[in-house]
Amino acid sequence: MTDSGTSAMSAHQWAGMMEGDEAYAGSRSWERMEHEVRDLTGMAHVLPTHQGRAAERIIYGHLGGSGKVFISNTHFDTTRANIEFSGATAIDIPIAEGKDTALQHPFKGNMDVAALDQLLKEHKGHVGSVILTVTNNSGGGQPVSLANAQGVASNCKKHDVLFLLDCCRIAENSWFVKHREPGMEGLSYRQVAQHMFALADGAVMSAKKDALANMGGFLALRDDALADACTNLLIITEGFTTYGGLSGRDMEAIAIGLQEVFDPHYLDYRIKSTTYLGRKLHELGVPLMRPIGGHAVYIDAKKLYPHVAPHEYPGQALVCELYRLGGIRSVEIGSVMFGKYAADGSLIPSAMELVRLAIPRRVYTQSHIEYVAETFEEILRQREQVRGYGIVREPKFLRHFTAHFEPIA
Repeated sequence: MTDSGTSAMSAHQWAGMMEGDEAYAGSRSWERMEHEVRDLTGMAHVLPTHQGRAAERIIYGHLGGSGKVFISNTHFDTTRANIEFSGATAIDIPIAEGKDTALQHPFKGNMDVAALDQLLKEHKGHVGSVILTVTNNSGGGQPVSLANAQGVASNCKKHDVLFLLDCCRIAENSWFVKHREPGMEGLSYRQVAQHMFALADGAVMSAKKDALANMGGFLALRDDALADACTNLLIITEGFTTYGGLSGRDMEAIAIGLQEVFDPHYLDYRIKSTTYLGRKLHELGVPLMRPIGGHAVYIDAKKLYPHVAPHEYPGQALVCELYRLGGIRSVEIGSVMFGKYAADGSLIPSAMELVRLAIPRRVYTQSHIEYVAETFEEILRQREQVRGYGIVREPKFLRHFTAHFEPIA
């Protein structure tokens, strides 16, 4: 279902948690976390939060509001919700190749730089920020090239617009950059990440991903005035500047995790184990988002169930089948998560109907992965009998978290 906060922590992290300093101010654990984030991002201001969406609420609540526009390669669900909750508009502009699940392209998570330039002209004076999500989770877990980040940064500088990184999987993204982008071979994974951070004005991170922690996040910023405004919101809603909703033991785990995540042996195993599952499913004939991304394998439910219309949510149908047949929890990344309603109440479907098989870090054995593949053999055998679902109850924002469904007869 998710790789967020579900990873196994190392013995070093657990040992660090035993030394967690819970002082309200002057905590040694906070100083370690702050130092690690500053060293990685190169940004002077670090605001700790209890998780990534809290950092999103602070920065986008401050920058957003009615009439404001935010532009991304693909906004993550909580990012979009925080932006839209403020009254602003979120616009996605992934490259065209990123919308074709079968197409092989090394960096399908890239932003369309030409479209960005045009949008920045059209919405001059109304752009809250440009957000580059690395890797592009809602776009199939696909990586973003350093060259693309440079193109985005150049456009933002030209138009005097704030450039932010959603960096919760930046270590995994760095693996792809080093192995796929010409000229990057000589850099370490951490150096690749530092090069990308150097292009941005700020960064939002859920530390529950590539900081290998069970809880936590942060907002890092360069601008003093913006940091002051966000710090006020942090104190009002999260906690004091030296903990921001986190315990000292959590901050210890994050500081250590941000070091461990760039270990070459860890990253090689992480990416290759995800690729292993993708290759097994591809050999079975399961339609996938290819090439396989870093943290998850994405199933193309539209192709798997072509007889299920978008308004009957083929992705949700697959989610239910996986749980019914194999006890496997997954999540829909399609019209349940991103679909909108037209004025007449009809569904405006998402561009893609995906199901994400997210893989927690340092948790599963090969036998677990083999079991998932075996379950898909049964999914394929019963695919013609599957029917869609209808929504019977839903909230206004983030409906995929709490919506209720019923099968269509």
